[in-house]
Amino acid sequence: MKCERCSKTVTHHITDIDKNGQWQEHHLCHDHAQAFLEESADEKPKKDVAELAKAFISQSAKTTASESSADKKICPVCSMTFQEFRNSGRLGCPNDYVIFREELMPLLENIHEDTRHCGKTPHRAPRDAQTQTSLIQLRNDLKRAVAMEDYELAAKVRDKIKDLEAKKS
Repeated sequence: MKCERCSKTVTHHITDIDKNGQWQEHHLCHDHAQAFLEESADEKPKKDVAELAKAFISQSAKTTASESSADKKICPVCSMTFQEFRNSGRLGCPNDYVIFREELMPLLENIHEDTRHCGKTPHRAPRDAQTQTSLIQLRNDLKRAVAMEDYELAAKVRDKIKDLEAKKS
């Protein structure tokens, strides 16, 4: 949402109530919110409310200053900012995980309760890399034996493959 007085992003939503009880909403950027509150501070009845609002704005400015340092980070590969990620919910490239690591880790931990993706493996997959390598090699040997029409060797290789697959289950 844009500020009603300029094109900056709205940071403050102010509801103004006049003497007749009529209310009016104002959507302003930080600078215009301060100016609006200073204008309303000139009127005596609203002075206490205006001072409270000013204190709130100054406090929120301190917190947004720390957030803005993260928002200023830019990915050198896809030119995405962290602010753009927060608005869209999607990263631009794999390099963003490295660039925005400090900001993403608490977010991922909050959402997934962990920061490491474990994933799933198929039930038929071998347990270790060595078994997998052996199975690949045996399957290639089986193809060669069948291509050479050496069916006795093919049967022996097939039995070895079955044994390895049975061990993993």
